[in-house]
Amino acid sequence: MSKTMTEILREEIPLGEYKPGQYMMYYYMYRGFMQGEAEGQPATIRKAYALRSLFEDIEKHIHKGDIIVGGIWGLIKDGVDHISQETFDAAFLKFRETGFRHFGTSADHSAPNYKKLVEKGLGGILLDIDTSMAKYADDKDKIDFLTSVKIAVNAASAYIKSYADLARELMKDETDADEIDRLTEIARTCDKVSYEKPDTFREALQLVWMLHICFRTEGRYAMALGRIDQYLYPFYKNDIEKGILTDDEACLLLQNVFMKFAESTYVLKDDAVCNICIGGHDRQGNDAINDLSFCVLRAVGICKIPGPNLSARVWGNVRRDFLEACLRVIGTGIGYPALMNDDVNIPALARMGYDIEDCRDHCFVGCIENYLQGRQAPWSDGRFNTPLYLEYVFTRGRSLVTGEMVGIDTGDPREFKSMDELMRAFEKQIDVGAVKYVQAINHMQSMPDPKQATAPLLSALMDDCIERGLDINDGGAHYPAAHGSGNMGIATVADSLYAVEEAVFNKKLITMDTLIKALEADFKGYETVQALLLSLPKYGNDVDEVDKYARWFCDYTSKAFDDKRTYNGGRYFIAIASNRANIYAGLELGATPDGRNSKLPMSDAASPAQGRDVSGPTAAVKSLTKPDYTTSACGTVCNQRYSASTFTNEEEFQKLVSLIQVYFKRGGQEIQINCVAREALIDAMERPEHYQSLMTRVSGFSAFYVKLAREVQQDILARTEHE
Repeated sequence: MSKTMTEILREEIPLGEYKPGQYMMYYYMYRGFMQGEAEGQPATIRKAYALRSLFEDIEKHIHKGDIIVGGIWGLIKDGVDHISQETFDAAFLKFRETGFRHFGTSADHSAPNYKKLVEKGLGGILLDIDTSMAKYADDKDKIDFLTSVKIAVNAASAYIKSYADLARELMKDETDADEIDRLTEIARTCDKVSYEKPDTFREALQLVWMLHICFRTEGRYAMALGRIDQYLYPFYKNDIEKGILTDDEACLLLQNVFMKFAESTYVLKDDAVCNICIGGHDRQGNDAINDLSFCVLRAVGICKIPGPNLSARVWGNVRRDFLEACLRVIGTGIGYPALMNDDVNIPALARMGYDIEDCRDHCFVGCIENYLQGRQAPWSDGRFNTPLYLEYVFTRGRSLVTGEMVGIDTGDPREFKSMDELMRAFEKQIDVGAVKYVQAINHMQSMPDPKQATAPLLSALMDDCIERGLDINDGGAHYPAAHGSGNMGIATVADSLYAVEEAVFNKKLITMDTLIKALEADFKGYETVQALLLSLPKYGNDVDEVDKYARWFCDYTSKAFDDKRTYNGGRYFIAIASNRANIYAGLELGATPDGRNSKLPMSDAASPAQGRDVSGPTAAVKSLTKPDYTTSACGTVCNQRYSASTFTNEEEFQKLVSLIQVYFKRGGQEIQINCVAREALIDAMERPEHYQSLMTRVSGFSAFYVKLAREVQQDILARTEHE
């Protein structure tokens, strides 16, 4: 039996040890920025010439299994070995000096307008640029910017064309008829979409993938493909109806694209984060799930690699067959798609003032971040260590870990007469912390000069940039960039507040003085106090008295950021998310009133604290759906573990489907599921050589378990495994 394309690509992209040419992009771009036509030009035009130099010089590669071509192989295969490390370093540093953006200053984590791309083609976009240049003929700054966009788009066009040339070159020595046919079709497709708009599903997918690779080659990380089952569906449907494409063939094309994410995961050793969105509603509010949505699910289930970061938009009354299909793919062990609730996310975005049609058309970037595809400047976010501000209430602003005064003095907590007094002190600490957070973020984001640090190619695929003659980060995008504050530790806070209320104020089991001394001592000598605190009910067990503090957490931390704006007028969203930062943020945090010891991880994202949801999955769902997540316009991350048997026993599987439906009907915002047996996780930690392909959902992305740091493995293992 002949090998499938996916099997061939697995061999082509092995788990090998390569030295990434990590400075190559900067060397090529620096050379293009400083030499030739770029000399003496405005910064944005020099940026475009730098991009052209990169696309011209970087090595192209066509895998033996390719039917959709393009990848980052040129960054892997160091084709300029004669250049010294010192030269690379100098190029990297020099290029950064010319106007450098990073994730925190809105460089990437974006979903370009690929719908516009496949409807117009690069040639159509070039015509739009010419129209805008005619309109702004007397405005030098705008003409300079539009000139840079035109150079960048032409560079992308030539980059695609170079793959057609490579395919023809490979044909010269080829004798196998099937290989000649494959390379001939690659050349034809790339020739066409290098300028013309696509007519078929294959052509449209090839064009989108090539632009994604252009952004990845440029050094932009976590660029999303967005609503792939929406903007590619007309091509898929038309080809199916004409009889020139079958669903199996479409699935194969998608597999080819998805396998390319392995180039990053296996070789560059990064997470290959690329969020792809399926399902959801259309701009008019109708169910938009289609046959291509199911085809995408089938393709990722066959590939079984950590990327892409697939997200499925569902809702309380979503069609059951789609939800079942999503869960069956999750049951393969890959941990995705993440399931996102339209019933929450659409009103959450609308609350931020966006047009309702745009809100219905949202996708996701990075891990779970809500994003308006093709309409919004690139995303950024940070981490807000909420439990720290509770610590400052007990210490009067002092860090238990460092001893430094970092909060404010909200009075002696020993004199508080009620829980209300403590809550008002906590709110003051949060308010001050939010102001400091926003000041720091706005200062950082305003540092790049928008006229220097431009993004000509990305601006070409963002609504209104060409029409306004402005860069994506200089007022060109339809909406300014939003920033997400990842407000961490919801369960740590809820459990701690309930413990104080119950043990100190309600039942007076301990005094405030005893509690403070126990926290300062990290419970050493206060083991009975710690045992008492640990024995109290915890979030995730459907106990209203605890869960009310999770509701408060969402409501108040959202309120603390609602009136804040980014340096260019964008909104501050909140996220109940932490990625892996709950582990590292825990190192900053002393002992907490929930019984947690100093420097241990705090609770993970929006989930109950590790191992403390002990009353079963139904109770966990009831707790998790009590907060109002429309306050969280960025999104939330709820990590759950279910036993592998839940997915192999049909009766149990159907119960899980129903439970997830109830979760979304009750207002849950997001859920992602691991189904790897606890025993396998433990054994993988001891014998990693036997588990090289074992995948788990971490927090917003999936990864090979044995490649994770030991503390991350332990954090995953500590999650409750539900039956």
